Amino acid sequence: MLQSDSGAAAKIPRPVPLRESVFEALLELIVSGQLRPGQHLVENELAELLGVSRQPVREALQLLSGEGWVDLHPGQGAFVHSPSVEEADQLLAVRALLETESARLAARHADEDGVAALRRLCARGASAAHSEDTDTAVTANSELHALITALAGNKVLAELAAQVARRVRWYHTPVARQRGLTSWQEHEDLIDAIADGNEEMAAQIMREHTEHTRLSYLEQRKNQPEEPAPQPVRRRRMRTAPGS
Repeated sequence: MLQSDSGAAAKIPRPVPLRESVFEALLELIVSGQLRPGQHLVENELAELLGVSRQPVREALQLLSGEGWVDLHPGQGAFVHSPSVEEADQLLAVRALLETESARLAARHADEDGVAALRRLCARGASAAHSEDTDTAVTANSELHALITALAGNKVLAELAAQVARRVRWYHTPVARQRGLTSWQEHEDLIDAIADGNEEMAAQIMREHTEHTRLSYLEQRKNQPEEPAPQPVRRRRMRTAPGS
């Protein structure tokens, strides 16, 4: 048996299964808001949009359902999941705990290069917010928070934060314009605390920052009625003609 220099069997890279590529493409459309909560997902329309057959779309929708991004209703089809206020509140509360600790550890471990990278992301996000480029602002926000977690130097914390990061971006998108430049001023203050190595101040600013985002989301949702899940369609059986 052929082996690599390390003694392990040589591995041949395999292409990513098409259903996983479709999964990632659909998930990005959901997170970015191009596919809205509650929107009906029609397989043939999605297949045409992505330039694939219906089979990988169907498989991707099953995967998305398993991770809570899509709801499947017998007789109705697939719909983008509509998170309840309670669901969003719980996730944003967990996010606050994780990112507060990330900020505290980042203040302990971040070097000059890390701080400089944070400032570049902050400048890009603030510029996007000023020009009302919400998509760029949301992306910069996600990258900045991810970098803070990376600078914390705790692999377990990074893994946990990564599990909620995409869904947080989904929830953050609707309030990005509402938070506007205020959010980026908070980011600047946070980076200053990290640069100074002030762990407690960094943790406090992050705690307040994530709380402001949570409250903004809840305020926006307060007057939006909860939409009930679509009801399955009862299909009537065709009667057979007598003597047929």
